[in-house]
Amino acid sequence: MRARAFAGAALVVLSLVAPPLAVGAQAAPAFLPAQTEYATALLASLDEKGRAPMTGYSREAFGPDWSDVDRNGCDTRNDILQRDLVRTTIRNCVVYSGVLYDPYTRKVIQHERGRYGVDIDHVVALGNAWQTGAFRWPSEQRKEFANDPLNLLAVDSSANRQKGDGDAATWLPANKSYRCAYVARQIAVKAKYRLWVTPPEKAAMKRVLTACPGQR
Repeated sequence: MRARAFAGAALVVLSLVAPPLAVGAQAAPAFLPAQTEYATALLASLDEKGRAPMTGYSREAFGPDWSDVDRNGCDTRNDILQRDLVRTTIRNCVVYSGVLYDPYTRKVIQHERGRYGVDIDHVVALGNAWQTGAFRWPSEQRKEFANDPLNLLAVDSSANRQKGDGDAATWLPANKSYRCAYVARQIAVKAKYRLWVTPPEKAAMKRVLTACPGQR
């Protein structure tokens, strides 16, 4: 019953977080007071613990880099590029070019296949997930997590690599107008997968949400 409640609440937050494509207007989508309310309540429901060790962690523990978990014929990377980019050129599921209005930096990035510029970010980083509960998951659940569109965004490569495995306590998008949506999405992911938050991570999330619409 509790697991269903977590999943349902996470989906409510997800439904309220504007899709990344809305950033195509070169401005962060409006973040509504209701989103702050749901995200704050959901954060309060998450377990709070210290980090588990990174022992045994590797990218391979979450499966191949990109899989076709939804069996639509396209790997997850190209699914996310199709979702988040505009003016795309697509052949046989592969996104060869397009434009990204990056939510993390507000840059406008011209994407061309094979060139550095656009990464797919795990909003809750795989290393962070490992240290907050994923280390005990079966391999199929880790693969599902690594390919879940809720936890994936097409973003500026440099920003993604600066973030690394950081959580909200150590890294937030330079684009301050996107931080409410970013933290709300992290909370929704953690709730969906029953991952915990560390005390510094939770404190950082609370600070961000305090500045979001609906707070006085």
